[in-house]
Amino acid sequence: MARQQVASMLAVALIVGAIFGSVPTAVQSMGVCYGPLGSNLPSSSQVVELCKSVGIQGMRIYGPHKPTLDAMRNSGLGLLLDVGNDKVCELAASPCSAAAFVRDYVVPYYPAVDIRHIAVGNELNGCATDCIAPAMRNVHAALADAGLTGAIKVSTSVNYYTVVRDAFPPSSAAFARPYMADVARFLETTGAQLLANVFPYFAYAGNPGGAISLGFATFRPGAATVTDPGNGLTYRNLFDAMVDGVYAALDKAGAPNVSVVVSGSGWPSAGGFGASLENARDYNQRLINHTHGKDGPQGTPRRPGRMETYVFSMFNEDLKMGDPTARHFGLFYANEEPVYPINFRID
Repeated sequence: MARQQVASMLAVALIVGAIFGSVPTAVQSMGVCYGPLGSNLPSSSQVVELCKSVGIQGMRIYGPHKPTLDAMRNSGLGLLLDVGNDKVCELAASPCSAAAFVRDYVVPYYPAVDIRHIAVGNELNGCATDCIAPAMRNVHAALADAGLTGAIKVSTSVNYYTVVRDAFPPSSAAFARPYMADVARFLETTGAQLLANVFPYFAYAGNPGGAISLGFATFRPGAATVTDPGNGLTYRNLFDAMVDGVYAALDKAGAPNVSVVVSGSGWPSAGGFGASLENARDYNQRLINHTHGKDGPQGTPRRPGRMETYVFSMFNEDLKMGDPTARHFGLFYANEEPVYPINFRID
């Protein structure tokens, strides 16, 4: 429902807009989300080797899976490590639990595993959101006790459609959930980035009448641009407009120095309106190109520069429930064959 509401607001506003005219030192900019909910998926070591063979620079995993952590040792891949949604309130309630998490899943692996971010929750909602900021503080304190706060940042991964209101123009965006004020202040204080899941597909699919063009949603060259009347910035694609909405919300929350890491973005190849092999390839390849600055400046109009991004997802996950598109976001089949051609090696 939140996605549909924001998609509708984006559609209306786009029409209006169209009318008004540390250690380690290496920086990984392009990773993938590696979820486990598929049949006959390769082993963790095979997945790591597949990432390396195609030029993927980083990986996100949705829980502290030791076989994956072991496989990533000395791989050169950066890691975004989720604590697991079921552990967030436990980590909030108990500094000892946070210390145990760091003891068991961070200290034995870092720096052989380049853990860059720890995500305390992924798209949490309801009462669990009250646990996010306390859990982040406890995990941060546990990292400090281990001497690792300068190397590993603690954040949470949020759903753009849930946490952002007044989404367009981007300069008008603000956080829709009160808990985000505490999160933003924590990130501003610690120098960590906000992890945001940004999926233009859902805005496009939520407006099948065409208010948001396919070209604008998929980075297509020559798509009609939209100018933000609040600051005069011009947008060539919906992804940048959404990310800059997050930046505007951070500014309004008193966290102007916080950067955004796109912790998930992709396009389904089947299962719904606009979900096709062609559209999925176009979006994901152009997202990769955009992140590397191949087709224009890196970053967004509001925040130029390098932006760390994770493509969702590594594999089609046929065991997922819910909307049929959820099972068709993968770049690869379980046999490691690509769903469609994709190039991560951008010169």
